Parts: sequence; C-alpha cells; structure tokens
Amino acid sequence: MIEVTLQNFETDVIAASMTTPILIDFWAPWCGPCKSLGPILEQVELEYEGRFTLVKIDSDAEQQLAQAFGIRSIPTCILMMGGKPVDGFMGAQTAPQVRTFLDKHLPSPEALQAEAESDEAQALLESGDPQAALARLADALAKDPGNDDTRFDYIKVLIELGGLEEAEAALAPKLTEIPRQLRFEALLQWLNAIKYAATNAYSTWSVEQFDAKIAENKRDFDTRFAKASLLMAVGQWTPAMDELLEIIMRDKKWADEAPRKAMVAILELLTPPKPKVAAATPGKTAGGIEVLGKAAIDLDPQAALVSTYRRKLSMMLN
Repeated sequence: MIEVTLQNFETDVIAASMTTPILIDFWAPWCGPCKSLGPILEQVELEYEGRFTLVKIDSDAEQQLAQAFGIRSIPTCILMMGGKPVDGFMGAQTAPQVRTFLDKHLPSPEALQAEAESDEAQALLESGDPQAALARLADALAKDPGNDDTRFDYIKVLIELGGLEEAEAALAPKLTEIPRQLRFEALLQWLNAIKYAATNAYSTWSVEQFDAKIAENKRDFDTRFAKASLLMAVGQWTPAMDELLEIIMRDKKWADEAPRKAMVAILELLTPPKPKVAAATPGKTAGGIEVLGKAAIDLDPQAALVSTYRRKLSMMLN
C-alpha cells in the first residue's frame, strides 16, 4: 500500500499502472465507511501477491486529484491499467465483493505465470536456443490455453523447427474462428508454402533455374509463385516478397489473389511484436504518449523493412 500525493501521482499511479494494475482508494480521515474498507483492501492486496498495487489518496488533502477523478463521495475506488481508469466502485464493500471486482480485470495467477514463461521463451529465442524456448512456450500454453500471443509464438517456433504436424494441431482451433485473426491466417499461409514447396514439380529447382525460366516469359506466374513459395518456405522473406510483387504488378487478381495473400502473410510474420508498455519505453512519456513519432520505428530495421514493403504493396494495389 502506498500513500499518494500530487507530487508522486505521475510516478506511483500513472507510470506504475503501465506494468501493474493500480487500485486507488480515495478516502478521508473522518469517513466511517473508509475505515472499514481500508483494512479489507489492504488484506486483499496481500492475498493477490503483486497482481495489483493499492494506493491511498486522502481526498481532503489532495483535492486537485479528487476533482480530476470527479470524486463525489467516499470511499471511491478507481482501478488504473495502462495509464487510464478502467473501472471503479463507491461505498464500503466486503472482501468477496472486492475480489469479484478485481477478478473481472486482473489476469489470473496462471495467466501471469504463463506470461512469465513466454517472456523467458523470448529471451531464449534471442539467445539462440529455440528448443528451450519451445519447451517454455509449451508450458505457458498449457497453463493458459486462451493466450493467443503464446499460441502464436508456439506455432511459429514449431514451424521454424520443422514440427509441422504439431504446428497444424496447435493452429487448428484458431482456424475455426470467424473472423480468423490475421496472424493465424499468416501462419497457415506459411505452412501451406512449406507443403507446396515440398510437393510441387519445382521442389528441387535452384534459384538460377527459376530465373532462367522466368526470363523466357515474365508473365509465367506459376513459376514465379513457385519460386516465391520456396523462398517463403525457407524464410527468405525479402526475395519472396520481391517475386510476389512482380506478379501483383502484372495481375492483381491472379489465382484468386494468392500472391497478395502470401505477401500480407509475410508482412504479418515479420511485424515485430508490440513492446510491453512501460514508463521507461523509449519515445514515450511516463503516461505512454508518443514523443518520437516515426523516428522510433526507424530504430528497428525489421519494422522499417515491413513499413517499406507495406508501402510497395499498397502502391501496387492502388
């Protein structure tokens, strides 16, 4: 529990809520219901073991903050997440009522543990240990099967390691959703490219053989698409997109727009994950307001690549 004033509000409430939900208790020393609610809130905070932080604001001493939140009666509790108020309640509450209120918004302990394992998996991937990362992601998904971020990462690593059957099984539940999420559609496109590359008549061709045949007829879209699929299958994303753009430039509707769909899938697969919002995020204030604009994107070469090819695709389609 933290006592908050105007001086530390930005740090201990706005900035802190970027990473941990903050429950603000507006109270006053003379308020009877406040005296009964306060100990309940403190006990629940202990029970939840870091899933949220309780802060207390004396509404008499901090009238500017009380006015900013439109406090008309006390006790009033406001839940802050991501720098913004998301919900609240007024009046004294029992401990079960407080828990019910919090559980509507806070991730479960299992979800938090799964998130921690997903973070460990990302660190393992960055250190060059995909097998260990896959094991962490599998554990995280088992703990929190509804976490789409974890499922996406798990399937992606499976594909990279050649576990295509397992990837298809993990992907199947997401393909029944209407509408499908673009990122899972992208994984399906990638799987299909790998299958196509392994079974079509061009599966043993070299890049030079493709280029020689395409040079004979620049509108040989079957050969161009086969080349793009083989490049996509082995993760040579930029040359694959270049070949797909050559088809789109000449015939946007060819093969039910298969080149466009493959291009969109590659861009989705290459798009860097959104960074977790935190007070110290470069280019943001503690309240999460962008201050660097486009310059922040330019710091990430992969984000710049995606942005460049999105523009190229848009130009071809317009």
